[in-house]
Amino acid sequence: MMPRVWQAETSDDSMETNGSLQLGTELQPPGLPVPVQGASPDEARLLDTQRAFDSVAQDYDGPRGNNELIQRMRRTMWDAARSEFFIGSRLLDLGCGTGIDAVEFACAGYRVLATDWSPQMVARARARIATAGAGKNAEARQLGIQQLHVLDDRFDGIYSNFGPLNCAPDLSEVAAQCARLLRPGGKALFSVIGRLCPWEIAHYVRRRRFERAMVRLRRGDVAVGMNRHTIWTRYYFPREFHRSFSTHFRLRSFKALSLFMPPPYLIDCYHRRRDWCEKLGWLDDRLGHLPLLRGMGDHFLIVMQRR
Repeated sequence: MMPRVWQAETSDDSMETNGSLQLGTELQPPGLPVPVQGASPDEARLLDTQRAFDSVAQDYDGPRGNNELIQRMRRTMWDAARSEFFIGSRLLDLGCGTGIDAVEFACAGYRVLATDWSPQMVARARARIATAGAGKNAEARQLGIQQLHVLDDRFDGIYSNFGPLNCAPDLSEVAAQCARLLRPGGKALFSVIGRLCPWEIAHYVRRRRFERAMVRLRRGDVAVGMNRHTIWTRYYFPREFHRSFSTHFRLRSFKALSLFMPPPYLIDCYHRRRDWCEKLGWLDDRLGHLPLLRGMGDHFLIVMQRR
């Protein structure tokens, strides 16, 4: 599926998807689902999500979808990937979006199959790969996370950045497919949208929008609006997320992303108080792995190893 849930940057009533669903601003009211004759509820929701990401693909790398706070989270993921995956490893990118991560790793010497459910995102990723001259090491393919069963390949590592797995309708099936595709001992590195984001709760409670402040604590699918479309997402605590993978994967580690630092949709706050926010980022880097704290934040970064 796609990266991050991108929250819109329009008003206090909007919200974004990497990431997470891709980045964000605030929660927009969802658009009306488009009925699909003969489609199951899961299939219809996946098509809703696909249309949403198709609609923003052309400007997804702009300031709303790739601002300084998103870039900071992305660098943290890149550093973790370099420490977990050997150069030359064959990697599978789930929800590649416009291909920023795939090109970064391809240029560093990894061999990457970049996948996304959105045809327009895949087109952007292919163009980025070609422009970077990374075609020898990277390929982009339209493939949803729910379609991993069609792959017949083996990988040294699998990664996903900014919340594509939050859009997966059956996380246990994703776990089984990831285990099938990974070589024994291979690792999975995922950036996932978390349930407990103190910044978000404080932001909405201050505005007396109490229901919105608690939206991540809802169970099941949550309709997130983006560009007059609907993205269907689920939020997780790290150990809750790992339970779906526990049959096939050992939990290696997890850490908070954007716990002290504002989440990406509060980029205006960062611009107003940049020096202060950079100090908060210093706390993220040094304390985000600690017990209690590591389960909070806008996202969490989790590392698992195939049994």
